[in-house]
Amino acid sequence: MRVGLLVVAALALIGFVVVAVVLPQMAGAKSREAAEALIAGAEPAKQQVAANVKKSGSLAGAGKGVKVSAQETKHGSLKWIVEDNGAIRGWNEENALEIALRPALQAGQLTWSCRGYPVSAMPPSCGGR
Repeated sequence: MRVGLLVVAALALIGFVVVAVVLPQMAGAKSREAAEALIAGAEPAKQQVAANVKKSGSLAGAGKGVKVSAQETKHGSLKWIVEDNGAIRGWNEENALEIALRPALQAGQLTWSCRGYPVSAMPPSCGGR
């Protein structure tokens, strides 16, 4: 009887560890992977905005006409929209991710800043830890 109770207790402990530790880590890894894909998918839009800035020398209207098609991936649907000022917003509903890529032009040099939510899923280059 005691051996049976010990086996049941051990199985319950193993189940608790899996639910409390392993599954959240797996979900976190999936979210981080999806965030990387979302950021990488914005690269063509960044290049188009950069080309427009190079032509005009200004961010005003740099995103006008820039389109990015949604992508169906193993992470679900990845979507982006480009604002007239060149800012790019991306999201992935399946993993509840959002990113904002903002261009800045200083002394003719184009730079990008990235912020994303949730911070725990983002790489350091996009405000993560």
